[in-house]
Amino acid sequence: MEENKKVTIYNIAKEAGVSPATVSRVLTNSANVKSEKKERILELIKKYNFTPSAVARGLSDTRSRIIGIIVADVRNTFYADMYVACERAADKEAYTVMMLNSFGDIEMEKKQLSKLIEWRADAIIQLGGAVDDMESNSDYVKQVNSIAGTIPFVVNGKLDGTNCYKVQIDAAAAMDMLVEHLANNGNKKIALVGGRIDVESTNIKYFRFKELVDKYGLNDSTMYSDNWGGYTVEEGIESMDALFTKLKLAAEPLPDAVICINDNTAVGVIKSIRKHGYRIPEDISVVSYDNIDIAEIIEPGITSVAYDYDIFGSALIQTALDAIDKKDTPRMTYIKPKGLVVRGSSDYKRNHSL
Repeated sequence: MEENKKVTIYNIAKEAGVSPATVSRVLTNSANVKSEKKERILELIKKYNFTPSAVARGLSDTRSRIIGIIVADVRNTFYADMYVACERAADKEAYTVMMLNSFGDIEMEKKQLSKLIEWRADAIIQLGGAVDDMESNSDYVKQVNSIAGTIPFVVNGKLDGTNCYKVQIDAAAAMDMLVEHLANNGNKKIALVGGRIDVESTNIKYFRFKELVDKYGLNDSTMYSDNWGGYTVEEGIESMDALFTKLKLAAEPLPDAVICINDNTAVGVIKSIRKHGYRIPEDISVVSYDNIDIAEIIEPGITSVAYDYDIFGSALIQTALDAIDKKDTPRMTYIKPKGLVVRGSSDYKRNHSL
C-alpha cells in the first residue's frame, strides 16, 4: 500500500483477503469472525493505525445511531440543560442526538415524530409538550402506538395508552424539600404560584403540597394554593400581581413565603413583590425549582431545588439504548432531586415558629 495514502476499510479488506463487511464486523464486534481472519484484520488495523468512519462501521450495522429528541421549548433553560446532558451521554455511546424544538405545539410534535421515523432514528425521547399533559392527546397516542415495537419511545412525563418508557424527576420529593425548608424557618402561610394543574409535574407538586399542610401545620386556604399561571417570567409577574389583588379584596394577610413552579416564574414573582413595595426575604420568602443559572445571578439569589442533569440525561439515554437492544428495561424510572440550594431569597427565620 502506498505511503501517505489514506487507508480505508476497503484497503484493509483487500490486503486481508476478506470482504469490507467482514472488516466492519470485526470493528463493531457485532458477529463471529473466524479467529485467523480476525487476527489478520486486527494486525492490519494496528499496522496502519486505522480509525473507522461511521460509514465503515455501518456496513454491518443497520442502525442509524441517531436518537431523536423532541423538546417543548429550548428557550427554557431547563430543556436546554436536559438536551445537553442527553447529548453528552449519547456521545459516550457513539450515538448522535438530533433535537427538534416543538414550542409545545401538538401539531408540530406530530410532524416531528413522523420526521424522526422517516430519518430512521433508533429511538425517540420527548421532553415536555404532549407528554406533560394530565389527559393524553388521543391522536398523539395513536401515532406513538403506530411505531410501538419498532422504535423505543422515552418520555420525561407520561403518555397514557402507550407502552412508552418514562424517566421522571421525583416531583413529590422536590416539594418535600421546599416545604420542609420553609416550615423549619417558621413560615406558616405558604403560597403556590405558577404552573398549570393540567400539567402532570405541577399536578403532583400541588397535591403533595396539600398532603404536607397538616404535617407542618400550614394555613390551608385555597387563597394561597390555587394560583395558576404559567412557566415564564411574565406569567410569574401576572400570577403574583393577581394574588396580591385577591388577598387584598378578601382582607387576607400576605403569605410568609411563595413556592414558585420554576426559576423563571420566581424571577417574575420577585419583580411583582418589589413592585408592591415588599422586601425579600424579610417580608416574603421565595423558593422554586430547577436551579438554572438565573437562580444564582438574580439578587437575592433564589433558593431552588437542584437536579443532577447529567444523571437525568444519562438515565434517558440509557433507557433508550437498553430498549433498542431489547434488554429488560423498567417502564418507569424516578430520578431523585440532587438537593436544595439555599440562597438569600429564603434564608430568613420568622419570629413565629411552627
